[in-house]
Amino acid sequence: MRVLVTGGAGFLGSFLCEFLLEQGQEVIALDNFFTGSKTNVSHLMDDRNFEIIRHDIVQPILLEIDQVYNLACPASPVHYQYNAIKTIKTNTLGMINMLGLTKRVHGRILQASTSEVYGDPEVHPQREDYVGHVNCLGPRSCYDEGKRVAESLMMNYHLKEGVDIRIARIFNTYGPRMACNDGRVVSNFILQALKNEPISLFGDGMQTRSFCYVGDLIRGLTTLMNWEGPFNGPINLGNPQEITIRELAETVLDLTGSKSELCYEPLPEDDPMRRRPDIEKAKTYLNWAPTTSLSEGLKPTIAYFESVLTEGGTN
Repeated sequence: MRVLVTGGAGFLGSFLCEFLLEQGQEVIALDNFFTGSKTNVSHLMDDRNFEIIRHDIVQPILLEIDQVYNLACPASPVHYQYNAIKTIKTNTLGMINMLGLTKRVHGRILQASTSEVYGDPEVHPQREDYVGHVNCLGPRSCYDEGKRVAESLMMNYHLKEGVDIRIARIFNTYGPRMACNDGRVVSNFILQALKNEPISLFGDGMQTRSFCYVGDLIRGLTTLMNWEGPFNGPINLGNPQEITIRELAETVLDLTGSKSELCYEPLPEDDPMRRRPDIEKAKTYLNWAPTTSLSEGLKPTIAYFESVLTEGGTN
């Protein structure tokens, strides 16, 4: 099978390409390298079944493929707010281009959607039938609403054009190859701890998140893509174990042996206070659930950032 992975040199994309190659698939990765890195896929370059193309999905492309994993879009607030209009274009024009490509080849497409479609949720935990609480004019709207429009495009191409679709709503995911400069809480805490710098908590640190290790997430994405039942709406993929941001900081401090102290900063606008997936749908239809505990997943993640700092890189 020939599989296209957009955003293939990114954090999730590179692990997905690696997994697909291990499964014997032929993989084409597209990336414009705004947030992706050639370093993430350098170890795959000698594989005869792997090809990478510098391309932005906002521009059309003609390829012969069987499946499309659409992961192309900056996923951290620092990056998706840097060029908000480009983020919106990626989720609209880019989505249309990938759906058109899939329709032409009669393939299947999986959209990497996000828990951000729920906004700052008023329902907890978040089920797939919850329509969300999103500020359509706020600083995060380029991403939140962009992903919501992308889901709408997916659904309408499915209903009107018969395109075979899958929608994964991805909750917070972490692991090696996260970018050092993406501003996400796991990478921030680990880097600050390794440098013995103050650990930055926003607000009182009691807002909650649920963190899924990248290996579990990739297994969920590929299981969803290859599930042969009829499309039955978006499916949450994430770890339902909910912890406070302060607890995460304390865990990182314990695992790194850092001397860093906690410091508190103002809470960003529209930052969700609670976030936890209801994954009953994934359990029922995909027989999927994460198996990696937070401490187990943080250990290789910390080791990765230690190696980056040792090599003097910033990724």
